[in-house]
Amino acid sequence: MHQEIRDGLSATIGNTPLIRLRRASDDTGCEILGKAEFLNPGGSVKDRAARGILDDAERRGLIAPGGTLVEGTAGNTGIGFAHLCNARGYRCVIVMPDNQSPEKAALLRTLGAEVRVVKTVPYADPNHYQKLAPRVAEELGAAIGNQFDNTANRDAHYATTGPEIWRDTQGRIDAFTCATGTGGTLGGVSRYLKEQKPAVRIVLADPMGSALHHWVKHGELKSSGSSAVTEGIGIGRITANLADSPIDDAVQIEDPEIVRTTYGLLREEGFFLGATSGTNVAAAIRVARDLGPGHTIVTILCDGGHKYASRFYNREWLETKGLLQYAG
Repeated sequence: MHQEIRDGLSATIGNTPLIRLRRASDDTGCEILGKAEFLNPGGSVKDRAARGILDDAERRGLIAPGGTLVEGTAGNTGIGFAHLCNARGYRCVIVMPDNQSPEKAALLRTLGAEVRVVKTVPYADPNHYQKLAPRVAEELGAAIGNQFDNTANRDAHYATTGPEIWRDTQGRIDAFTCATGTGGTLGGVSRYLKEQKPAVRIVLADPMGSALHHWVKHGELKSSGSSAVTEGIGIGRITANLADSPIDDAVQIEDPEIVRTTYGLLREEGFFLGATSGTNVAAAIRVARDLGPGHTIVTILCDGGHKYASRFYNREWLETKGLLQYAG
């Protein structure tokens, strides 16, 4: 098969394959397909958002050659920005909360980003990392990525992820499910797929502790419980990227199911993925069972598991959370 030569890092982002997940598909009688976003050069789906936001900032003249980009991120978007800033000659400054896997901050520093780790506080607090980042950008006279409320994030998925899914399924898709942190992937993909096929079912996958499941079901932001294993998904507000997205339903996935599904993907299919991917696949299985055999459900395999070695893939850590029994 002919493979075109890609021009530089940006051109290698996207066009990831859809992978048939054999165990999930065989168990449900459906085709459950995972979009392999862990194959992006920065290792996650967030490379798409980072490229879209940076392209938009350049088009609008918000970042000058040799300039600085600041972003508040739980990790993966920062990793995408760090790669792209290197490729385009920008300085990268990342503001991240202290509740993330230490591997993420270490990797960001290895990539050359300046990392400012700040205390984890509720979103209402003025020192929340998403609110600190714009202040840092102002101090430095830098551009701000603002991945949560900059709709260039959603637009990147509308322009690339959605069309790729539609093309690769040849329009044979009955449902799409994914978790959300910024709302970019879900917001962009749902809009594109609904334009092509209004009957496609869009289902938000949500961990415990997030307010979005209740919002989809009842129109009110309300959270219950908490998740020890997920990072960067499940939020308590409606971001600009998520607002007005055509979401049909939501499913809540508890930690034991996330651990069982994510470890199952490794043990049975060989995919070493983060907990968000397990959340998404667990939701896809639920949707498949709801729809019945013969349907095609697509989800996102967001990132690889290597950044979670000290927590999610550490059996002692899982044991402290009472979750080791679900890892098999």
